[in-house]
This record gives sequence, C-alpha cells and structure tokens, in this order.
Amino acid sequence: MLAEAARGGKLSRREVLKRAVAFGLSAPAIAALLAACGGSSSTSSSSTTSSTSAEPAGSSITSAAAGTPGSTGLAISGTPGTAAQASATGSTSASGKRGGDGTLRLLWWQAPTVLNPAFSNGTKDYDASRLVLEPLLDFDKNSDIVPVLAAEVPSLDNGQVSKDGLSVTIKLRQGVTWHDGTPFTADDVVFTWQYNSNQQIASTWSGYFEQVKTAEKLDSGTVKFTFSAPYAAWWNPGIPYILPQHLLKGSLENPGSGRSDPFNLKPTGTGPYKVQTFKPGDVGIYTMNENYWDPGKPHFDTINMKGGGSATSAAQAVMQTGDADWAWNLQVDPNVLKAMSSAGKGKVVTAPGGGCERFLINFSDPHTKMEGQLAYYKNPHPHFKELKVRQALSYLLDRKTIANTLYGAGGDPTGALYNFNPNYMPPGIADFTYDVAKAKQLLDEAGAKKGGDGIRTLNGRKLSWTYQTSTNDVRQKTQEIIKASFGQAGINLDLKAIDASVFFGAPDNPDSEQTFFADIEMETTGGGFYPDRWFLWFYSADPGRYICQQSNSWGAENFIRYQNPKFNTLYDQAVKEIDPAKYRPLFQQLNHFVTVEDVASYGLVARNSVSAAVSWLAGYDNRGPASSSQVWDVKSWYKKS
Repeated sequence: MLAEAARGGKLSRREVLKRAVAFGLSAPAIAALLAACGGSSSTSSSSTTSSTSAEPAGSSITSAAAGTPGSTGLAISGTPGTAAQASATGSTSASGKRGGDGTLRLLWWQAPTVLNPAFSNGTKDYDASRLVLEPLLDFDKNSDIVPVLAAEVPSLDNGQVSKDGLSVTIKLRQGVTWHDGTPFTADDVVFTWQYNSNQQIASTWSGYFEQVKTAEKLDSGTVKFTFSAPYAAWWNPGIPYILPQHLLKGSLENPGSGRSDPFNLKPTGTGPYKVQTFKPGDVGIYTMNENYWDPGKPHFDTINMKGGGSATSAAQAVMQTGDADWAWNLQVDPNVLKAMSSAGKGKVVTAPGGGCERFLINFSDPHTKMEGQLAYYKNPHPHFKELKVRQALSYLLDRKTIANTLYGAGGDPTGALYNFNPNYMPPGIADFTYDVAKAKQLLDEAGAKKGGDGIRTLNGRKLSWTYQTSTNDVRQKTQEIIKASFGQAGINLDLKAIDASVFFGAPDNPDSEQTFFADIEMETTGGGFYPDRWFLWFYSADPGRYICQQSNSWGAENFIRYQNPKFNTLYDQAVKEIDPAKYRPLFQQLNHFVTVEDVASYGLVARNSVSAAVSWLAGYDNRGPASSSQVWDVKSWYKKS
C-alpha cells in the first residue's frame, strides 16, 4: 500500500520517508520508495533515516562542508553557504536515533596518557580528549572550516570577520551544556584563551593564540577575538578544545597546579561522550552523553579506547582477529596490510594529510649542561651548528628506499618539511638526491676527519649521535636504513626506541620529543592549510617563550632549539599579511629557507593517513590534513545492519 501511495503521488516524499522508517524498512527499500516518488532522494533521506535500518547522513559538521569552499573558506573573504548555516543552527533533523549501537572499540597503539591536550604534543591525546571536549571550529575531510560549538562559520559576508583583519567575532551555539549540566557560555571561551595563553601553565596549544591580543565576551553567546596585528588565520583561536571555566578557574589563580589537576585525567566536556574511567597508557571507557546538543547523536552507547601494542598488532586486531573496530595510524609495511585485509573482516581506510615523517637535529648540545640544563638553547651543538654538516646529512637520507619499501601507498618520498598545502610549496625546490659521495665531500670540507675507528671527529667530538624515535616496526626499519647509510660516511648512530606513550607524552619527561635529550629524533608532524603555527617550530624571537627549556616546562613550540634572526624577520612579515597573494610567497620563502638554504630539519616521507575499520562500521569521514582529530566526527559513526 505504501508503495502504491508513493507511485500514485498520494503522499509527499517526506511522508513516505516517515512512514517507511516507522515500519522499519531497510535502506534499499526506502530508496526504492523515494525513487517511486520521483526526483532526488538525497535531501529528505539524509535527515530522518534510522541508524539501525538505514545509513545516517553525515554529521552537521560534515554537512557544513558543502557550503564552505576550501579556497575561500580559509581566506579572509570566505562565505559559508546555506548548508553550513543550516547545520550550525541545529535546524536540520536528527540523522538517526541516539544510542543503540553498543560498544565501539578503538585501538590507538600509541596509548593516550592525558585527556587535557594543553599538556601533550601527541595526536593520541588529542584524539582521546576529542571524544569529550570540543572546539568552536574544526575542519572536515576536505579541510573546509565547519562549526562545532560555534553557531556558524565567521566570514566577511556575515560581518564576523573584520575587513581590516584585526578581529573575528564568533557566535556560540545555543542550548549546549557541560556534562555536569552547567550551561556553556562565552565565559568558557574567554577562559580557554586565558588558560592556554598563561606562560606559567605552559600549554602546548599556546601557539593558536599567538596573535590574539584580547578575547572579549560581548554577551553570553558571543565572543570577540582582537589580534595584535591584521591576521589571515582568524579561525585559529577557534580550534583549541574549549575548557570549562567553572571547573578550572583555580588554575589561573595557581598555575603551578595545572599539570596535577584531576581534570586532566577525567575532563568534563560538551562532547558526545563522557569519561567513565581512564587509565593512562592503557584504556579509556567513555559513555554516551544523553544530553548531547546534536539531535540523534551519538549512535554508539559506549566507546572503549584501548592503547598500547604496535601498529601491526593494531591492524591485526581489526582485520584478522576481530578484537577492535577501528585502528589508528597504521605505519605498517604495505604488503603486510594487504595480506591482512584478505581475511575480509575489515578494510584499510586512507586519506591524504597523514603528516610528514621528519628527521630532526638538535641545535643545542644534549650531552653537556649549561646553567643546569641539557640541550639548553645557549649551548649550540658542536656539529649541527655547521651548515656543511647539515647539508651532508640530507644526501645521506635514502628517502626513496624508505618510502617505497616501508610505506608503499602510505607515503611518498619528500625532502620538503611543509608539504600539506601546495600553496606554500616553493617553486623549483631542490631535488633531494641520495648521494653518499657528495655527503663525504661536504663533511671533509667542514673539517670532520676520520679517526682510526672510521668515525669522524669535528670540534673535539666524534660524530657519534643518539638517534631516537617511538617504538614502531616501520620506524625501527627506517632507523636501520639511515644508520647503514650514515656509517658509510663515517658517522655512528646509536639507535634508541621509546614507547610512544612516553615519547609523545608529557613534555617534561626526559624521554619525550619535547625535552629532546638526544642528537637526532624522528616523528611525524601535521600542518594546517595556513602554516603560521607550524612554522613556530623554528621561531626564536623570544627564546624564553618560544624555545623548549626547563623554565617553560618544555612546553614551547621550538623543541629543536633552532635560532636564526633572518627566519624570525621573515616570519613576522608573513603573519602580518592578510592577503593570500602576499602571504603565500612569504611562507614559500620560509619553507625554502628551513628546507634548503639553512637546512633546519629534513623531510623523509609525505604520509597518508592509514587506518583500519571493521566491515560493519560506517559514517566516518577520515580526516584531512587540517582536521584536529581522526575522531572529529565520531558522533556520526554507526553500525550497519
């Protein structure tokens, strides 16, 4: 009867859809009925289908992408479209029922250790806390700006981005509450700025507020950020996860207590899930937020986020043994992944923007103390202060072999450090050739002479270096390839593998990437589509503020302790421009400067994001290069019938 009514035009498409869902019809059956009505089914079906019988539409965040073009949305003249505005105000219908899909098992082989991202530089911790905490703005898989706790995306057209580039006004989503029932207001947004900008708290997210002069509450639902100079990346202060003022205001009164606050392990947020229990380095259990602001979401009742193991064992858990539903950051031999996927239990999920695997040198001396500190920025490294030595190392990195044999489709060889957005890639960048003979020549010219044991000596110290990275099969194989190559040139490398929960954990741990008490380390770093915060890794205008050291709890951006006044001047010039035609070539110059001219670090592999999903999981949009987290849209994930 329903089919006849649909074909006869007796019912509207909306009424057909409502009755079909009420009858519990399958997705194909609903699609057939809508087709009988004539016209497209996309608009109606995306708003009311059930998560147990039909595929839910993308989240309100995902919907917003359609109206926010990447090329203009990231420029100062961006104009959100109608789709973005509708989803931001909550006017769209629920995309399915809340809860009912059971437990979602996430496996992050780099185990999360803290749930306050202000005290970590690890993606694992950002992801674990993103289930609970939310930003004002985020980026979808296409790197388009989308609203989360903001009511809409600011732009010139809606008057929220000032024409002079000196301020942005953000209207907040109404009706949002913290997990404890306290209303979310502009006070929380202003507090988040104060918290992350406090140098005594030493937040690792302080860079997002680097250009913010003031944050002002205009009313309970509106905040205005004023910049110290015209600023093209007006969205940056909207990216950090918002913190509850009513629970953390004591941190501003006693900043030294920030790192020991119980909130860091059991935060209260506005997100789709609440923390039930969290064991650092082990497991987190999250329960559904029954009062979540997005109607009909989330779909899973609980989330179990397990940490530990290896990338290979994580892939096995999803694609072979069925012990997990989603595995993150699969830095695994491509042939191994292909063999696993043949079991048919899961599949590999890839997306661009996995970051750049970087080979980093320490510009300070990690073996000698000055003013009571190792790796102090006033004490330069005896070898890496020499440009010819830095140039030589680039010729000893066999990028093609590393990328082709260890990454396959998961990455491409690159020497460029920032390769996430072609707008900032300098034209004619040098070809990074693997050439041991050329490296030897440069080392000879630098005065590094071989001793009887075949190891070179320069400035009174042997070229024998500690090379550290996180524990991971691909990274250890990369270390071996590089060690063999360096050995041909008279350089000894002592390899060190550190558990990822430590290496990417608390910045003040002696074995963390931030303290960097080694000569060399290797890691992957991402980068947004506007690179001001990314280039802070090389900025040193105020060393006490920007360079990692004991006085700032190693929470600054510049942990390689690089210093160059020319870079600082060029950076200051770039971030003052708001016209893309002016700031893009300046950032290209910065990219060329740190990659080729001054050789501040080394790109190895431009990685893709590689994960694994169980076959019945749907609704996910794997992140793009600018998204804050791979689970940014977890509220929309669901279990296919």
